[in-house]
Amino acid sequence: METRRLRMLLELARLGSMREVAEVLHTTTSTVSQQISVLAGEMGAALIEPDGRRVRLTPAGRRLADHAITILEAVEDARADLAPQSDPRGTVRVAGFSTAFRRSVMPALAPLAAAHPNVTVRIVEHEPTEAIALLLADRVDVALVYDYDLAPATIDAAIDGATLWSTRWGLAVPDADYAVADDADAAAVMAVFRRADWIVNSRNDADERVLRTLASIAGFEPVIGHAAESLELVESLVVAGLGVGLLPMDRPRAVGIRVLPLSRPGVSLRCRVIWRRDRPRWPPLAAVIAALIADRPAARVTVAAVQP
Repeated sequence: METRRLRMLLELARLGSMREVAEVLHTTTSTVSQQISVLAGEMGAALIEPDGRRVRLTPAGRRLADHAITILEAVEDARADLAPQSDPRGTVRVAGFSTAFRRSVMPALAPLAAAHPNVTVRIVEHEPTEAIALLLADRVDVALVYDYDLAPATIDAAIDGATLWSTRWGLAVPDADYAVADDADAAAVMAVFRRADWIVNSRNDADERVLRTLASIAGFEPVIGHAAESLELVESLVVAGLGVGLLPMDRPRAVGIRVLPLSRPGVSLRCRVIWRRDRPRWPPLAAVIAALIADRPAARVTVAAVQP
């Protein structure tokens, strides 16, 4: 069994197109097709099947691709022992939310390109639940996700990662005078707006869980009036007097909005970079991870439970 055939199968599992595999491996589509057919003959099982105008791996093909990861990693380790200065090359797919891209990924791209010019980063924007699903399905290589300290996310046992940063969040309300003491705790702040409509995220339930936790401490059930995907829409709804909701304390204020601090308990959003445990030795991915966590007091993710 030739490792180049395993590499073709693994790239086909990642990219889903023989043409793209041929481009990545600098060969022809017919060569890729022929070599995977030879591999199927060696294994005595069909490895691919038609999927419209494309192809996809059969269950046997996916199993062999999983084995190929271990085999090829061992080969790469051996090569690294002989050529420790070899430069990583390849395409790394990154899923994440917009703030993380602006705050963590974009600043890392220039240093990454300078250090590893043969590593390419492809970006796709997704909320954490979607990004984690793509990561577990091997449709992306790394993800940037978030949760709140009052609504911690459980992490699949197949995932590892590191914390990049955290930021305090407060309660966004119309800019007016309210009977809220400067040293009021979160329950007292929430209670002032117990009769308001509350704004939550339409694609992630983390902030709704935070609001319900704080409202429960304050002794009431919040009425969820609106669900918004963007922070800009949250701001517009608040300014229009249509509801209140969570916003970052360090976000520039829109005219007509006020963000009240929450304490005892406070609310912090945590951004984490995560990857599959069986992948970080792949050199391009290792280079991207190193660029993201460079010069940061990154803490390892504690895997506490398996995501349902």
